[in-house]
Amino acid sequence: MAVQTPVCSNSGAKYRALAPLTVLRGMVCLLVLLSTAFIMLVFFGFLSSVIVRLFSISYSRKATSFFFGAWLTLWPFLFEKINKTIVVFSGDIVPSRERILLIANHRTEVDWMYLWDLALRKECLGYIKYILKSSLMRLPIFGWAFHILEFVPVERKWEADESTMRHMLSTFKDPQDPLWLALFPEGTDFNEKKCLRSKKYAAEHGLPILKNVLLPRTKGFCTCLQELRGSLTAVYDVTIGYKYRCPSFLDNVFGVDPSEVHIHIRRIPVDSIPVSESEISKWLIDRFECKDQLLANFQFQGQFPDQITERDLFAVKNILNCMTVVMLTGTCMYCIFSSSWFKLYVSIVCAYLVPATYFNIRPQPILGLLKMKSNYDISNT
Repeated sequence: MAVQTPVCSNSGAKYRALAPLTVLRGMVCLLVLLSTAFIMLVFFGFLSSVIVRLFSISYSRKATSFFFGAWLTLWPFLFEKINKTIVVFSGDIVPSRERILLIANHRTEVDWMYLWDLALRKECLGYIKYILKSSLMRLPIFGWAFHILEFVPVERKWEADESTMRHMLSTFKDPQDPLWLALFPEGTDFNEKKCLRSKKYAAEHGLPILKNVLLPRTKGFCTCLQELRGSLTAVYDVTIGYKYRCPSFLDNVFGVDPSEVHIHIRRIPVDSIPVSESEISKWLIDRFECKDQLLANFQFQGQFPDQITERDLFAVKNILNCMTVVMLTGTCMYCIFSSSWFKLYVSIVCAYLVPATYFNIRPQPILGLLKMKSNYDISNT
């Protein structure tokens, strides 16, 4: 009897050697990503998320989506064009510009970046928001971007997270605002030690024993669905697999891994998902059982079933977009170094972004505040 050997394994060799030219190219890419991020934040993110928000939250989100959608396009361009990573889609063909809640497995620290490849193809790149651990909000530059893009920070302790989540989710209910809210229900990335803990917990509580994913935490997903159900179109159940090994952030930057990213999508209409919290929890665990089997098959077959063809990212439009972002960055950098006024502006913006990100401060529209004050005065007369 033949013994099956897994096609995909984390113990495999890197698909591209870390040569001197690879390191140099990676450093250039990282410098471009950091510098463009800084310029987009200081010159465009501040204006769209602070100044415009003083007049309209809806227009603020549209402007922020436009500017940061342009910047985020650089990441799929890095993955697919520069690193030559092949992104393979399978499962359901999903329509563009839906309001969705997206759940995905968490194989490694960079899973969330590859969701940008899908969002860009669905014209929702600037509208994708993540629920992520609060410590990432303290990263320099990138943490500011997470704040401006309205990512939802969590401590992964429900007692501390419930009020924050419900408050922020309550601001996402407008069906006119496009939304991709991405959640990793496992709560952390996968490794063997965490998997053993997950199996032990499952065995003690009579839950399914999962080998390729961790048992999902259900409260966050239940809350998202309960708060947003009336304004969502569907839930996307996304399963991510890597060939031949899971990449780290630096693997992505230097382009040494992965050779292929496989993304399996199951589109589930919101109306078909149960309503009560206990039934939603069971539904989510059932979905992760399916993910576990999908990943088990992927390890031996090297692909997910039902492959589909998505449009090519590298049309003239996207290439021009990347060139425009880089040129704007160069122009703004020149202005900063050549003008004291620009230096002062950048200093003021940075001085605002540091506490605003740390304390999760977001300005409210002036008209809304005036209306609240007027209602308060009327109620006291």
